[in-house]
Amino acid sequence: MIVGVPKEIKPGEARVALVPAGVEALVADGHTVIVEQGAGAGSGFSDDAYASAGAVLDNVDAVWSRADLIVKVKEPIEAEYRRIRPKQTLFCYFHFAASEALTRAVLDSGGVAIAYETVQLPTGELPLLTPMSEIAGRLATQQAAHYLQARYGGRGVLMGGVPGVEPATVVVLGGGVVGANAARIAAGLGARVVVLDVSLARLRHLANVMPANVTVLYSNRHTVLEWLERADVVIGAVLIPGAKAPRLVRRQDLARMKPGAVIVDVAIDQGGCIETIRPTTHADPVYEVDGILHYGVTNIPAAVPRTSTLALTNATFPYIRALARHGWQAACRADRALLAGLSMADGLLLCRGTAEAFGLEHTPPARVLEASRVVPATAALA
Repeated sequence: MIVGVPKEIKPGEARVALVPAGVEALVADGHTVIVEQGAGAGSGFSDDAYASAGAVLDNVDAVWSRADLIVKVKEPIEAEYRRIRPKQTLFCYFHFAASEALTRAVLDSGGVAIAYETVQLPTGELPLLTPMSEIAGRLATQQAAHYLQARYGGRGVLMGGVPGVEPATVVVLGGGVVGANAARIAAGLGARVVVLDVSLARLRHLANVMPANVTVLYSNRHTVLEWLERADVVIGAVLIPGAKAPRLVRRQDLARMKPGAVIVDVAIDQGGCIETIRPTTHADPVYEVDGILHYGVTNIPAAVPRTSTLALTNATFPYIRALARHGWQAACRADRALLAGLSMADGLLLCRGTAEAFGLEHTPPARVLEASRVVPATAALA
């Protein structure tokens, strides 16, 4: 198979979907890997390193036109829509439910889309989302601490306070991977932290593992409003895999918050859990609504591309290897986790959450796999 690695062109994005070690392994498996020139530079991987690993270095047109399997980090942006070929497999973060334009463009292309963020193990774990969620949660707190400074329009509050002066109050909406990591860093800085979640099992777990300055509470509308009034920082960390994030904070709720408070909505990739949030970039990350600073960067981990690339590719490479070795049909038949990431194929929408977000027709993935079956999965993988 020919595997293509284009350079990421989303603003502020410097990660790369395959490191030289991955190229070397794929080439050893008998595949051709075409890497766009400069694709790894932002993460510290030179063209020479890719060439030494056996990659073919070429331009963006060659990568997209020749590759059977395209591996990326972020979703294709508008300039890339026209490059997607029918039957070509794309493996990357998509977050379709946040963008109807992207959803329709990939559907119309006839390509096969497998989304990192919905690959799901039988345990419920999202193995390809988890490493970036860990980084995004930690960075969310760092960014909040930064923008609390008065020079950026924040309240002028030090996250951890000092003896005799109370610390910042950080409210985390959602106790999953993002929320837990955000809370842990905020607690480490000395903040007073409150985590809200609707899963009692998750709250019990967090209560057992979090430091003493972290309080866990069951989330409902009353509790959210109560803690908005006390918050110096609100971190949105809500996730429903494959679907739009629920809106937990409404426009009128901002009036309850302290002027200069900071909102960091990590759920922005899935549309955001704050009504007033909109996508921003690393170059222009914050804006103000009703006296509240909003941080809505859609690719937060790109701020630390070296760490993020290594963490991401550690998780994605086994799936990339399976897709290259067996093709998407056989690989998805053999691995239910990968099948959960199968979002589109043959112009059909296979992700229920995305279909519901835009009122589109949903086709069960198993139906597409059955229709494309040529040989039994066991024979295909022999």
